Amino acid sequence: MAKIKNETQYRAALQRIDELLKVVNNDTPADDKNFIELDLISDLVADYEDIHYPIKPLSLIETIELRMDEMGFSRDGLSKFLNLSKGTINGILSGKREPNLKTARTISQRLNIDAAVVLGV
Repeated sequence: MAKIKNETQYRAALQRIDELLKVVNNDTPADDKNFIELDLISDLVADYEDIHYPIKPLSLIETIELRMDEMGFSRDGLSKFLNLSKGTINGILSGKREPNLKTARTISQRLNIDAAVVLGV
């Protein structure tokens, strides 16, 4: 199967996906021609997007802020939840301070953030 070569083809593929999503659902058999077409075009679009629209991983600060939003925490609430000083939280979130190993472990475990993200590896 060919690949998407330009933005015009990409837009056409997205439009076709929208059309197919109107006729394909969870009950559509895997051997249905529309299901097969949707699967193939989706793979082509994903490959094109990986090259032309890559998604950068979130930084530690962005990840913590996202988790704070999800959990409804302010910086003060986060400080209490993690049992860390407000200064430590503010330092990390402002980018002026890296978490030490103990703090990194706490952030990873309590906020359910992958240790590799917290440690920057």
